[in-house]
Amino acid sequence: MFSTPFLDLPALQGASGTVTLPGSKSISNRVLLLSALCQGTTVVHDLLDSDDTRVMLAALRQLGCGLEVQGTTVTITGLGGRTWPSEAIEFFMGNAGTAMRPLTAALAVQGGDFTLKGVPRMHERPIGDLVDALRELGCAIDYLGNEGYPPLRVRQPTLQLDKPIPVRGDVSSQFLTALLMALPLAAQDRAITIEVVGELISKPYIEITLNLLARYGIAVERQGWERFVIPAGSRYQSPGTIHVEADASSASYFIALGAIAQGSGIRIQGVGADSIQGDIRFMDAAAQMGAKITSGPNWLEIQRGAWPLKGITLDCNHIPDAAMTLAVMALYADGPTTLRNIASWRVKETDRIAAMANESRKLGATVEEGPDWITIHPLPADQWQRASIHTYDDHRVAMCFSLAAFNADLVPVRIEDPKCVAKTFPDYFEALFSVAHTAAHNIPVICIDGPTASGKGTLASRVAAQLGYHYLDSGALYRVTAHAALQAGLTLEAADEAKIAELARSLPVLFEGEQVLLDGVDVTDAIRSEQGGMNASKVSVLPAVRQALIDLQHSFQRLPGLLADGRDMGTVIFPEAALKVFLTASAAKRAERRHKQLILKGFSANIDALRADLEARDARDTSRSVAPLKPAQDALQLDNSSLTIEASVEQVMVWWQSRQVFG
Repeated sequence: MFSTPFLDLPALQGASGTVTLPGSKSISNRVLLLSALCQGTTVVHDLLDSDDTRVMLAALRQLGCGLEVQGTTVTITGLGGRTWPSEAIEFFMGNAGTAMRPLTAALAVQGGDFTLKGVPRMHERPIGDLVDALRELGCAIDYLGNEGYPPLRVRQPTLQLDKPIPVRGDVSSQFLTALLMALPLAAQDRAITIEVVGELISKPYIEITLNLLARYGIAVERQGWERFVIPAGSRYQSPGTIHVEADASSASYFIALGAIAQGSGIRIQGVGADSIQGDIRFMDAAAQMGAKITSGPNWLEIQRGAWPLKGITLDCNHIPDAAMTLAVMALYADGPTTLRNIASWRVKETDRIAAMANESRKLGATVEEGPDWITIHPLPADQWQRASIHTYDDHRVAMCFSLAAFNADLVPVRIEDPKCVAKTFPDYFEALFSVAHTAAHNIPVICIDGPTASGKGTLASRVAAQLGYHYLDSGALYRVTAHAALQAGLTLEAADEAKIAELARSLPVLFEGEQVLLDGVDVTDAIRSEQGGMNASKVSVLPAVRQALIDLQHSFQRLPGLLADGRDMGTVIFPEAALKVFLTASAAKRAERRHKQLILKGFSANIDALRADLEARDARDTSRSVAPLKPAQDALQLDNSSLTIEASVEQVMVWWQSRQVFG
């Protein structure tokens, strides 16, 4: 997951490949709570690992559920037949509506002394209609802040089950879902009826709830979409084992990607057209706009069909979350697209109608909006603008607008706070980059060159971390190559030059911060030794090895960008880099730093000898015939003799930002 303040997406030109989706958020949190309400043990497979599910898991632990988490498999020992906690408990629900609403209902029906709070945005999301319905039932719920909104306090109820319970259906389907999941706790002796007031929105999400309730032994009688009856004697029964479908809402981004991007198509694993999730019907809307879609058991394949896409007018009540993706697809259409019946967007993680309108306008689009509709006009070539997309701590805004990087004018797009996707799809951007592609010259490269012990490795790894870019320590490549060659039983002499070069071309090396991994094994200390340096010098004079490592270094230029450090990155390896920095410090300062490093590692060292050695290395490096150490003509020079690492990082970031101007 990218945890950087922002993520710059370079212009993307195509996409092809396979994406395996994480589990559905809607199904995951329903299954967690239903399993907790059962007696006995339920094993849940393919659970979504996200902020929202972690919120629910934490709440269930507080209630006393037995939980064993192993990756995406969770074993839950339920509360059915057990005494619920009598002590006061305070739950933090983050911004997880799929956890807050049903848990509130279950706690209110069961009774206790519970407080439910969340992030500030959660305290702006209405819950009054659910509270009103629960109070009609005899539940005791108090508002601790603004009337109609969390935070809430739940106390012991005096249940009244002799009349239908009304609940509004035109604000959020989560209110009805919450009641449907909670009321079986009170239906042992008599049937309980729920009456929906007004038109029920997001009906497919209620279908998910009813489907899952049936899996847990609750056969709800549905009379149209107006009345729901929970039979007398209802009791939760564990299904034993249950698998969570992949998230159909998350599929929408890759369905749209296949419709927008040039390439051989996108295959989505984990969900198919027969999904129980209503958002799978997004595929019908995408096909209406021009996407070519085929489906099989648990998979979808999407290719670009009509181009440009076709503007449409659509009632989106049945796909409220996935419909947001249509708003960005509309930018690539042949005419305006109008999405209607989306009033629920106003009360989600943010006001999504306003958010989609505001951020689309930043890109240059014309947008109109109303209480429950939005119209987006397409953006033809020559009218796309660089934009920094504000994401409002809303995962869907971030994922939707990543698709704007496939624009006709090849302008980059900045996504602010990319980690907000953790709510449902923590590895979304990694998945996007695994299938997206673009020309090498579109992928930004920053080079930091400099003499030995100038601190370029530390500086480069820190800047890479701030930008979310890949990191290449070119100096370490020669050390790793020598280390791998010796492990393979080769000598570091000309006799084995061809074999070492072959090994170097596909060296499985990865740089994580200042850590060096070879085929997943940490070799940092092994290659940083004096002997490691001597071995690197031996392989560096072998021409075939040097050429193989040049090719390997070029392969590090991957989305979303690269930070490369060394002695010839800006002059030889990446001469077209967008930013080149030549980092230096006085020999005396570098000797002082090296001396401190050695002493901390327990080695004896003479500072004068270290300085003399550094000066000798500088002389050799600057006078060598192949790739001599020197600043590139367009490099910015940074003397860090008197700078902290933080100040050096800040300076490089200032230089980079000056070249990455976003409107």
